[in-house]
Amino acid sequence: QVQLVESGGGLVQAGGSLRLSCAASGTFFRINNMGWYRRAPGKQRELVGLITRSGSTNYADSVKGRFTIARDNAKNTMYLQMNDLKPEDTAVYYCNADAFRLGPLENYWGQGTQVTVSS
Repeated sequence: QVQLVESGGGLVQAGGSLRLSCAASGTFFRINNMGWYRRAPGKQRELVGLITRSGSTNYADSVKGRFTIARDNAKNTMYLQMNDLKPEDTAVYYCNADAFRLGPLENYWGQGTQVTVSS
């Protein structure tokens, strides 16, 4: 199994910044693509952004220019730097990753971390 653990969430004022981390642990051969998703109250989960193993990224239009995803393959860790946060960024943020273990690619989710942006 692969465990994904998010950290770094919290309460911040509008215009502030937060940095989330997602650390992968367990038994696996390699972590491939990773991504951040979020679910705001009363809404469906949505994609925030993705990062390939080589570091290529793409983002939802709503966060472009404000959020940056990075990863450290040696540490099996992904980061989400969130700047200029807005109240509408309030959500539970989830980490997602594809991992090679013993067979085909498998997909895993973290438990989520709450981000609350006050106006």
